[in-house]
Amino acid sequence: MANVSEYGVRRFGRANWLGVWTLIKRENMRYLAIWQQTIFAPLVTAGLFLLVFSVAIGPDRADVMGFRYVAFLAPGLLMMTVIQNSFANTSSSMLSAKVMGSIVDTLMPPLSPMEMTLGFLAGGIGRGLMIGLVLLLAMGITLGVWPAHLLWTMVFVLMGGMFMGALGLLGGIFAYKFDQMAAISNFVVTPLAFLSGTFYSITALPEILQPITRANPMFYIIDGGRFGVLGVSDSGPWTALVVITVANIFAVSLVWVWFSRGYRLKS
Repeated sequence: MANVSEYGVRRFGRANWLGVWTLIKRENMRYLAIWQQTIFAPLVTAGLFLLVFSVAIGPDRADVMGFRYVAFLAPGLLMMTVIQNSFANTSSSMLSAKVMGSIVDTLMPPLSPMEMTLGFLAGGIGRGLMIGLVLLLAMGITLGVWPAHLLWTMVFVLMGGMFMGALGLLGGIFAYKFDQMAAISNFVVTPLAFLSGTFYSITALPEILQPITRANPMFYIIDGGRFGVLGVSDSGPWTALVVITVANIFAVSLVWVWFSRGYRLKS
């Protein structure tokens, strides 16, 4: 009975900080161990996007929101790279653990559902934040584009990484095979990311499409990041922050519920 009582205190009373820290460390070491693939490769991809657009259409494109097109594009690519990699980190971690059968190593220790949620999310947020900081530095050095509001930039990088990390966990929990996860990424996440104002201002869209774009939470992540870097946006930073906060509450809560019930994890 003493052991049961002690287990109950650790799990439902004070937080199991050692367990949470161990999970956070594991999730961050996963991508740091293969940094060439998880950190360097996305940076190269973002750089190629900027190079192609600057060479192909940048010089001939009219200014957007008072900025040359390449400068306008840079924060959009920054935020898109951050959210895509946050999603990839948590989804691959969860699905790999399920496929290899090692998910039991996470479910068995005395970690509450919220502690597991925080541990997994920390890996996605950490990877997105690291990529975001390097891209910000590269943008400043190569394009002369430095954050106009650094605090707002960090807020949207962190909130965007949290939201997409939570979506990645939901996808990883729901999927049983890598093919299913690839379908979610290719047909849901990637289209929403590309159609969220990364490459354009939504004022350039037909009026009938603008409300559809505004219904996409990723639009507010991109738009908020653009405000942080350039000081201009389509929706305003406070509106973007409210929408992303609500989206985060919903997504993280759903992850917690699925962990609590063992949904598609224990069967």
